[in-house]
Amino acid sequence: MRRKLPSTQSLICFEAAARHASFTKAAQELALTQGAVSRQVAALEDMLGVALFKRGQHGMQLTHAGQDYARQVCARLDGLERDALDLMGGQGQNESLTLAAVPTFASRWLIPRLPSFTQAFPQNQIHIETRTRPFMFSDTGMDAALYAGTPAQVAQWAGTQATKLFDEEVIPVCSPSLLKKDKPLTPEQLMQMPLLQQSTRPEAWRQWFDAQGVDAPRAMAGSRYELFSMQVAAARAGLGVSLMPTLLISAELTSGELVVACKRPMTGLRAYYLIEPQVAQPREILRHFKDWLRQQKRR
Repeated sequence: MRRKLPSTQSLICFEAAARHASFTKAAQELALTQGAVSRQVAALEDMLGVALFKRGQHGMQLTHAGQDYARQVCARLDGLERDALDLMGGQGQNESLTLAAVPTFASRWLIPRLPSFTQAFPQNQIHIETRTRPFMFSDTGMDAALYAGTPAQVAQWAGTQATKLFDEEVIPVCSPSLLKKDKPLTPEQLMQMPLLQQSTRPEAWRQWFDAQGVDAPRAMAGSRYELFSMQVAAARAGLGVSLMPTLLISAELTSGELVVACKRPMTGLRAYYLIEPQVAQPREILRHFKDWLRQQKRR
């Protein structure tokens, strides 16, 4: 069946015109005439049957449909460019793997270990992009995802298969300046401290206090941060106590920048998984990466 696809040239002209909100500036960037850019965009609108721009005496602006389409086209053109550069750089001999990963896990656990993978497979390249929530693999250029979630969340990720890497252990940590004589706190004492909250895990502290058998009405109160890396920075600055996955703070605990505020670790509800799209024949580089991950989780 013949695909209903617009020409690459019309997409390039549309993306440039959308970015500049001007056919003239798009033409200057692309070394074309203003008329050529305008005709390419008009042909694209005719093919789609949708107006992408509102044109008026005082200029032009994207329609709502045009705004949505511009974001999609920009992402796909960027992906095509990356693919071409990868192929050119490797002269067709290298394989690359594009991973989606939760950001702090990628920067603090995965990337420091990647040299051993690149030493074992020097011809391969790993690309990492940030994703914190499930997505459709068919809508992205991702080959796999490193994801932190509950078994129920993983089971709802449609069209995928999951390999569990390890459970997540969490423990309260803080700056040494918050502890008197470096003495850890009891859960009851901890309840009186400022608690740093993870905005994506609003019930984390409540679950920890429940596990300790402590009634903590303020368990969900406190400054909120979207990323664990922000929580690490806040805890190091002495802003409060953070409930952190132990695998993400080994460097700070070793250096003494953070200390254990209460010696009550808890295995959380979440675990770390490698998520793959369900395909008949996985790529060889993904099989190598999965084997390498299995070795890393034993270390």
